[in-house]
Amino acid sequence: MSNPRVILNEYGIPNASEFTNLQVEGEWNINKYMKKIKVNVVKLSEDGLELEFDVIGCSAALANAFRRILLSEVPSMAIEKVFILNNTSLIQDEVLAHRLGLIPLKADPKFFEYPTNSGNTEEEPSDQDTLRYEMKVTCTWNPHAPKDSKRPEDIFRNSNVYSRDIKWAPIGRQAELYPKGEEQLGLLEKDILICKMRPGQEIHCIMHAVKGIGKDHAKFSPVATATYRLLPDIQLTRPIKGDQAELLKTCFSPGVIELVAKRNGEVEARVKNPRYDSCSRNVFRHDTLKDAVQLTRVPDHFIFNIETLGAQPAHQLFLDAVKILKGKCRCFLEELDMISQEQNKY
Repeated sequence: MSNPRVILNEYGIPNASEFTNLQVEGEWNINKYMKKIKVNVVKLSEDGLELEFDVIGCSAALANAFRRILLSEVPSMAIEKVFILNNTSLIQDEVLAHRLGLIPLKADPKFFEYPTNSGNTEEEPSDQDTLRYEMKVTCTWNPHAPKDSKRPEDIFRNSNVYSRDIKWAPIGRQAELYPKGEEQLGLLEKDILICKMRPGQEIHCIMHAVKGIGKDHAKFSPVATATYRLLPDIQLTRPIKGDQAELLKTCFSPGVIELVAKRNGEVEARVKNPRYDSCSRNVFRHDTLKDAVQLTRVPDHFIFNIETLGAQPAHQLFLDAVKILKGKCRCFLEELDMISQEQNKY
């Protein structure tokens, strides 16, 4: 088949097994593969947090490798230890520590080393591998509260504990190394609600943030989402006009089908941009339309979407994932060479 496609029928995908691996014409060659594979950036948000790009000419194995590395092996900084000095709020110490660990930080992990442990004993935190934060909040009555107000925010002070109450406490030479301070090493979001308190309750704790990967804990994952999907391909097998054209447009995602006015005033449906179709197959619900549309997907064209938490731009995370995958490949090749050398000895 010159242009193979993954076929989407009403009740299944009849040829899915044919595309479990990348289809290659003739003998596989690395030079041909390098010429065929392409990466095209489609959209990058102004803040750099969202990236959409196409990976063309590869198999699902490579696309999934990038996705899994982004989720579980690209490092980031997160709160690992919480030393609770005082907690008289209703929230338990364990729950409080868990919530604090999930708060995203601005710190770039490239500036820090992984924490080192010597046997069963842990070394003291240093300015090279640890960030220290402190939070001390006490809830009190508001003496100037409006008489008629019943809102806790008016009656009490510090009734809501937010992430902005967490302050960076430099270790060693960190104040000199990072002169921007909170702007560079603070928290990404200031309005994350941690807990609620009432007068007389207090939370005082010290936190240590370290470098880690999502494989150890989800809090270290630097991305909110990392997904990929095959490029949809939609073909109309016959002209669809009038009311049927209007109905066909509603069967697909916005922008996929457009209506074009003919000279006689009648409208006709045309495929405008199949890229953003969700492949819901709603068109098969209508007996008058199910035979007029052929739904397929391009098996070696992947639409990749990355949305980062904000500490690092999305494109940088993808480059880091590529470097990690290259390192894995080098390690694998070295192991093969070692095995080959061992076999040659005998």
